[in-house]
Amino acid sequence: MPAGLAVAWLVGAAAAVQARVNGELAARLHDGVAAALISFAVGLVVLLSAALVDSRIRFGIRAIRAAVGAGELTPGQCLGGLCGAVVVATQALTVPVIGVALFAVALAGGQIVGGLVVDRLGLGPAGRVPVSPVRVVGAGLAVLGMTVAAADRLTAGTQVALLAALPAAAGCAIAWQQAVNGRLSAIGGPAAASLMNFVIGFAGLLVGWLALVAVRGIPAPPPHAPELYLGGLLGIAIVGLGAIAVRWVGVLLLGLGIVAGQLVGALLLDLLLPAGAQLSAATVAGCVLVGLGVAVAARPTPPGPGRAGWAGRRQSRRARNS
Repeated sequence: MPAGLAVAWLVGAAAAVQARVNGELAARLHDGVAAALISFAVGLVVLLSAALVDSRIRFGIRAIRAAVGAGELTPGQCLGGLCGAVVVATQALTVPVIGVALFAVALAGGQIVGGLVVDRLGLGPAGRVPVSPVRVVGAGLAVLGMTVAAADRLTAGTQVALLAALPAAAGCAIAWQQAVNGRLSAIGGPAAASLMNFVIGFAGLLVGWLALVAVRGIPAPPPHAPELYLGGLLGIAIVGLGAIAVRWVGVLLLGLGIVAGQLVGALLLDLLLPAGAQLSAATVAGCVLVGLGVAVAARPTPPGPGRAGWAGRRQSRRARNS
């Protein structure tokens, strides 16, 4: 479990940097959806290039398709990339206004609540995880921290309140995405799972962007700063590493580890490289509360009945049928 939480922390730190990069790109383009589309396009090109030279990725895609055909996966479980597209678009739309730290805290609250539900339903590869009092207390502290961090800005007006609600809703979607990505990774490997996510996410964003272009026209020309196009590469790391770690620690603990890394990274970014709203004492206090919630909920939960995990149950079925 420590290794899984360490990987989750790295995913969170990468997500904080990605939020800043995509937010800045959106500000330059004056179009959050276009920035998200570019981010996904960069990641998709890299993954498709890797698939051309690495037969293991192509084999993984075929394995996922075979699993869908055999009924081991449903087509809906291959659509996690749409949730990733929503998160990236939310980053681009909200970070320039509310800052990386508040975005991270709001996203964290949604992830934690969603992680509790997803683990309780057993949707991830780690199997069904009971909603223990420790997990409820930890999640409650994290949500309280989100509220404290957002309090000073939520009173600034309806626009800020609505913008903070967007990443919270996206966090709930991410919990489901992490669960289904773990299943895809268990069958086809993390690289194939990442490629599936980027294909689906790019397609969804392209449809949305074309609809917006039809209404308001072409956005500003892309900027020349190469660092603004790193969001796609960071997205590959986020999806791939997350798909690995969720098989070790489950959806809730993955979300908690990501929260910890994201908050540390977001606080450092807003402190050292401020953009948008200034870092406030309330945001720092909220981050401390969320960190405390992470520490509480990450305490080991004794395994209960039916906790073998989806991947383990899948192997057992194959053994019985062989």
